[in-house]
Amino acid sequence: MSTLGEGRNDQRREAIRQTLVLGAGAGPEAGAVAAAVLGVWHRIGECLVPMIGARGVEALFGRALQLTASAFPWLAAAGEDKTSLAGVAARLASRDPQAAAEASVALLATFTELLATLIGASLTDRLLDPVWTVSTPPAGQETRP
Repeated sequence: MSTLGEGRNDQRREAIRQTLVLGAGAGPEAGAVAAAVLGVWHRIGECLVPMIGARGVEALFGRALQLTASAFPWLAAAGEDKTSLAGVAARLASRDPQAAAEASVALLATFTELLATLIGASLTDRLLDPVWTVSTPPAGQETRP
């Protein structure tokens, strides 16, 4: 049986997935997935930095990355850029598109779940709904995953 929180998390995951599909296009290359993820993270920053600050967003991103790397160990890399957004995007771009998409959805979902734990699900939804708002794709563009 699904709880209310699980239903909300499922809806968020689907919104994240749809946002990435639209951003990367149908049948994307891993580089397109990485570029779509970068765009989403920049929009998240625009929405959250005024509320929790750049360091708060960075801290949540780092924790979400650490948690997500348990399922996708290749997301965690040694070196200076292991938690940088550019480093994560480079690692996503180096994978096959399906793996990049799955890891991206997991990372973004984990981030939003952590944020919801800290500030509440309702406020998280209000702050991030503009990021997940699925717009109509350009004419002729497919939206299949």
